[in-house]
Parts: sequence; structure tokens; C-alpha cells
Amino acid sequence: MANDRLLSSGRKLNGFTLPELLVVLVIIGILLLIALPNLMPLISKAKSSEAQMQLNHVYTLQKNNFYMYSRYSDDLDALGFVQEKLVTDGGNANYRIEITELSSNAFKARATAVVDFNGNGVFNVWEIDHEKQLLETIKD
Repeated sequence: MANDRLLSSGRKLNGFTLPELLVVLVIIGILLLIALPNLMPLISKAKSSEAQMQLNHVYTLQKNNFYMYSRYSDDLDALGFVQEKLVTDGGNANYRIEITELSSNAFKARATAVVDFNGNGVFNVWEIDHEKQLLETIKD
């Protein structure tokens, strides 16, 4: 239903009325609201790959440290791991990385989400140990 308007030169200009545009925007909004809950698990899964990559990196750094000094370290800086600036601090990282358990021949590192990806109040947590067992301990 295009609205015909007459230009000063005598030609007609086709266009849409404001109510027609608003109806289209409302329909798009409704479609987004229907699709968004179905996409949330995919968004969480995609973001959790950041935690997995970072923990695998910590594992590699810990193994290198163990081969060089015959021990694991609880200091991420000493290992050479640099925590990216978190999204809560204006950065890009969604996970805080930390060493949670340490002994002379074992370690466990944890990646804790600083953002609740699906808004349910639960924050995603991943852990890795000295045997490279990567587990999602708390699902978001």
C-alpha cells in the first residue's frame, strides 16, 4: 500500500506511511523476541570457547613451568599469562582466570564468567587440571 505523493514537477513519488513503517518494525521486534530465547544457548556456548582456550593456554604454561622448575606455579604473571581486561572493566574478556588448587605435582585453574550470558543469575565456570581434564563445572 504505497502512498502516492505529487512532486512540484508533476511526477508522483511512491512512499510508505508512518503507520505502515511502524507495523513492519513491530513485526520485526516480535520475530526477534521469539528467536532470541532459542539463540541464547548458542551464544553461551560460543562465549564458553573463550574460557576453554584460556584454560588450555594456562595448562600449557603450567606444563612448561613444571618441565623447567619441577613445580607448578600459583602466579599467573610468573607463568607469563596475561589476563585480558574484563568486560566489566571496559575490556573484552568474559572470564576471570585463576589458579584454585596447587601442590608440588598438581594444579587446578578456573575460568569464571563475569557476565551472566542468559540472565538466569548463574555464572558459567570451567576448570582444567594438571591432567588436562577440562570440565564445565557450572553451566549458564
